[in-house]
Amino acid sequence: MSIKYQRLIIIIFSLILIASAIFLILFNSKKNFVFFLTPTELINSDKILKEQIRIGGYIKTKSLIKQKNNNYYEFIVTDKENEIKVKYSGILPDLFREGQGVVIEGKIMGKNEFLASRIFTKHDENYMPASIKKQLKQKNYWNKEY
Repeated sequence: MSIKYQRLIIIIFSLILIASAIFLILFNSKKNFVFFLTPTELINSDKILKEQIRIGGYIKTKSLIKQKNNNYYEFIVTDKENEIKVKYSGILPDLFREGQGVVIEGKIMGKNEFLASRIFTKHDENYMPASIKKQLKQKNYWNKEY
C-alpha cells in the first residue's frame, strides 16, 4: 500500500467515526429535550390523558386556593388566552406566587384540568435572594433599583 492510499483510508475512517458520533449525539439528545406547552397549545393538541407532560404560563391572580390542614393547592395557569386548572399536593417552591411564571410537570386529567407532580417557578432578572440583599444593606451597597 502506498502512503497516499493509507492516508485516504485513515481520512475516510475518521470521517465515518465523526459522522456516527454526531448521529448518536443528535439521536440521543432528541429523547432528552423537555419542552413545555402553553395552555392554548395543550387545549388545541391531542395529548393523551394520563400522559406525563409539562405546561408553562402564569399563575392567574386571585386563583390560588389552599385547603386547610394539608398541602393541597388549586390554582389556574394562563397564557392570557386560555386557562387550565391545576391541582397540586405538596410543598410549593419559595418563589411561587400569583402572577409569577411557572412550569408544571404532571398529567392531564380532563379538558382543562391538570394534576401536577412537580412545580418549577421562574423569576425575573431583578430577583435578588434575601440573604444577599441583607448583606448588601449591611455594607451600604444596597441600591433599590437592583
